[in-house]
Amino acid sequence: MAQGTVQVTHGGASRWRRRSGEYPTLSAALAAAGDGDVLSIAPGTYRENLVLHHAVTLRGPEGAAAGSVRIAPLDGVALTVRASAVVQDLHLEGAGRAAPALLVEDGCPELSDLRVHTRSSAGIEVRGGARPLVRRCTVENPAGVGISVLDGGGGVFEECEVVAAGQAGVSVRGGHPRLERCRIHHATGAGIAVTGEGSGLEALGCEVYEIKGSGVQIAARAAARLTDCAVHRTSADGVTLDTDAVLTLAGCDIHDIPENAVDLRSRSVLTLSRSTVRRFGRNGLSVWDPGTRVDAESCEIHDSTGDYPAVWISDGATVSLDSCRVHDVPDALFVLDRGSRVDVVDSDLTQVRNTAVSVSDGAGAQLDDCRIREAGTGAWFRDHGSGGTLANCTIDDVQSGVIVTKGADPVVERCTVTSAAEAGFYVSAGGRGTFTACRVSGSSGFGFHVIDGCRTTLSRCHTERCARGGYEFAEDGPVAEGCTGDEPGPRLGARAAAGDVPAGAQPVVRAAAVPGPAGAPAAMPGQRPSDPGAPGAGDAADAGAVRGSGEVLGQLDALVGLDSVKREVRALTDMIEVGRRRQQAGLKAASVRRHLVFTGSPGTGKTTVARLYGEILASLGVLERGHLVEVSRVDLVGEHIGSTAIRTQEAFDRARGGVLFIDEAYALSPEDSGRDFGREAIDTLVKLMEDHRDAVVVIVAGYTEEMERFLTVNPGVASRFSRTITFGDYGPQELLRIVEQQAEEHEYRLGEGTGEALLAYFTELPKGPAFGNGRTARQTFESMVERHAGRVAQLAEPSTDELTLLFPADLPALSAPC
Repeated sequence: MAQGTVQVTHGGASRWRRRSGEYPTLSAALAAAGDGDVLSIAPGTYRENLVLHHAVTLRGPEGAAAGSVRIAPLDGVALTVRASAVVQDLHLEGAGRAAPALLVEDGCPELSDLRVHTRSSAGIEVRGGARPLVRRCTVENPAGVGISVLDGGGGVFEECEVVAAGQAGVSVRGGHPRLERCRIHHATGAGIAVTGEGSGLEALGCEVYEIKGSGVQIAARAAARLTDCAVHRTSADGVTLDTDAVLTLAGCDIHDIPENAVDLRSRSVLTLSRSTVRRFGRNGLSVWDPGTRVDAESCEIHDSTGDYPAVWISDGATVSLDSCRVHDVPDALFVLDRGSRVDVVDSDLTQVRNTAVSVSDGAGAQLDDCRIREAGTGAWFRDHGSGGTLANCTIDDVQSGVIVTKGADPVVERCTVTSAAEAGFYVSAGGRGTFTACRVSGSSGFGFHVIDGCRTTLSRCHTERCARGGYEFAEDGPVAEGCTGDEPGPRLGARAAAGDVPAGAQPVVRAAAVPGPAGAPAAMPGQRPSDPGAPGAGDAADAGAVRGSGEVLGQLDALVGLDSVKREVRALTDMIEVGRRRQQAGLKAASVRRHLVFTGSPGTGKTTVARLYGEILASLGVLERGHLVEVSRVDLVGEHIGSTAIRTQEAFDRARGGVLFIDEAYALSPEDSGRDFGREAIDTLVKLMEDHRDAVVVIVAGYTEEMERFLTVNPGVASRFSRTITFGDYGPQELLRIVEQQAEEHEYRLGEGTGEALLAYFTELPKGPAFGNGRTARQTFESMVERHAGRVAQLAEPSTDELTLLFPADLPALSAPC
């Protein structure tokens, strides 16, 4: 394109000024023009380096095609602006690698509809006291920075676009620009970079995307504010803050980030409001170092695509969440290291695959009026020095509500756990904790499960409809005051005072031999807790008194029902015994795989039979001790890659010489497992069973259909187990027999017609998912005792018969089908 002419229209009022005219070059026209003059440039390519010293208007011809006027010098800056000029509709091409294509050094010029294409240090550079208004300009600079604002420069950029940059799309060092409705994409290094003390940036309605690097970088005491902006599709972190950086994000959307959505370090401060962080590969918020802080209000963090916590707080950092939502993530909040802290108010943590709140290594957490739903673990205080407060929180539909381990000491006040698959509150391994006015309802495990002698304090807590019992305490551990439940009373440890037990209940000292939220169940109907082999009794092998197989089999035969189970166990025992005798006679013995699968509904005696099976094998010399170690998913599955194998190994080691009983084993392979670590537990277990086949007997247990699915997960699982034993539901006659045993045990008698009424009651009783078999029979007896007490308490001087006889009127009402 040939160079055209330049028409200068004189805008001044002085008579001595040269009149308007046409000039062959831009330089000549500019030499003649003064403030207020308009320079209309004909289409063409101008190989000139232009410098504007006056407040002129420099524009392409009206109606000409975009790019018809090209300012393309052979070297150096295409256009330098040192006045409050107006520049419109030009195509600028830079040629010097060390110089920008457009340099604004002074004044408040208006630059609009420019297209800047260069391979130089910067497309547009603003420095000094310049404050340009830049509208609808496009910058393409594959070799350097798109827009650079330096050394006190500023200005407003409206509806501008950086379409490509070899370095940062927008770089600010010592300047203070404002970006409005701009788009920055296909940059390398960072979309927006603000660096250095005194540097600042404000962005409104901007979009940063397709960045090979971080979307936004604020560093070295710089500050920025982004409002209603979007950052997405970066190759590194979405937003990074480092070394005393300060950033405010209001109404922003950060999404589709392969690394951390937001990463803060070295005393940086981030304020978030009405913002969304979603679809991130590592942490949604990654916060490090003392003095580093995040304050978030009305924000949402969700849809993690990786295996990392949504919010990571470590090395003394602090995060505050107010009215926020965190959901669809592997873990919600991970707080670790002394001095680290999270404060959460009126927020929702939902659909969390592992742990909603994890506190470790001396960190602290304060949660007030929060809601945790659909999580593996609601809150886990992991180790010594870790603690904080949970107040007025609800935890629903989780595996375990709150776990406290290894010396952690939180305060939990007025919190409610509902529908936990395992324990509502679980304390083990030297954990402590103070629980005040907390409630557990609808747990499939225990309400409060405290083992290993943990010195936990419970005050005014309440449990109801907990399948395995409201309270399960180890001796010499917890203190309970004013605790209640819908069972006759909590099983309180040796430190509990008798006066703290609800009326009509007696404190029971339970030495829990088995760790894990699923813990040991209540004694089977018809057994005393002190009976050898009954749950809660000291393991015979541990006490050094291994009973003979005949005695243990006799106890098995004494259990109500379970006829097919007894036959299976006897057949297996006979095989082992005959094999032992053949070996003693010098004959080959058939190989008997001792690992078993127990299937059936809750309350059918699976744990009791497993314990007796261990004793039988010890009496036959097959196992060294015969003790039972009961675990469930929470004991085996860790929070991070590698931790599951360690936990599984530890559980296996505790069971050496005895039986490892995995209750609800199907939970290790959920149907929607995705990246679930349960598979790692299964793989580790299979290898251990092969490497130490004679050291431990493994029994996996659970519902029939779920266990059938579990056995297909790993090709090696099914081959490791010799047989499946099915525990059928108890029939009405068997349930009646259990109640009769309970009555005999507690010195009650069934009055006339009571047996028939119980039989009819158990026949009509709905057999839904909540039906507990033997546990239901025991609970029925306990309800009858309560109703009997309410009736007899009104008598002035009841007779012995009145104190002992139970009548049909004492039966509880039938509940609706589940």
